Amino acid sequence: SIGVSYLRVSLGASDLDPDPFSYADLPAGQTDVSLQSFSLKRDEAYLIPLLKEILQLQPGLKILASPWSPPAWMKTNQSTVGGELLEQYYPVYANYFVKYIQGMQQHGIRIDAVTVQNEPLNDRNNPSLLMHAWDQAAFVNQHLGPAFKAAGIQSKIIIYDHNPDHVEYPLAVLNDAAAKAFIDGTAFHLYNGSINELARLKAAHPDKHIYFTEQWV
Repeated sequence: SIGVSYLRVSLGASDLDPDPFSYADLPAGQTDVSLQSFSLKRDEAYLIPLLKEILQLQPGLKILASPWSPPAWMKTNQSTVGGELLEQYYPVYANYFVKYIQGMQQHGIRIDAVTVQNEPLNDRNNPSLLMHAWDQAAFVNQHLGPAFKAAGIQSKIIIYDHNPDHVEYPLAVLNDAAAKAFIDGTAFHLYNGSINELARLKAAHPDKHIYFTEQWV
């Protein structure tokens, strides 16, 4: 009855899940560049049935999805905690997003938007991923954006998804014109830094939206 119209869910596990998981987990040492192992099975147990219930009550609800980590085999440290996305897997990870959005759509759940990475400068949670601004710009402009376009996906791409104490991060990504063309806006949490920094970002890129996506209280 409070009229919620926008909801954020984790794309794979978040650090609030009882254990880390992705949609393409493999035994150590194995890889799957064609993503034949991709499955929404973990979400089909609880999250997807609940979202269907919610959408029956509020059909116009928009859903934003945020990943905490790619599958461990795509990362430099082969771990769910920290590490970076290996460049060789950039196109595979872009396809991972595509398969997620298409899979949710098959369940009747439309994903309005995705953030590229939850807290890209926090590599301590389980799961988590370190993703520098220059890597996020390259991933968006060379892989994620083109993959969405090729698949006809309309879901918005939102960058950063972290605190305003490092507003230079979204500024750097949006200053990449090729990346900016695919980006709808920037997401913020508010654990560190000043909310006034959002005005500096908006002044630099007034055509891009600003989202508030997380606050733990």
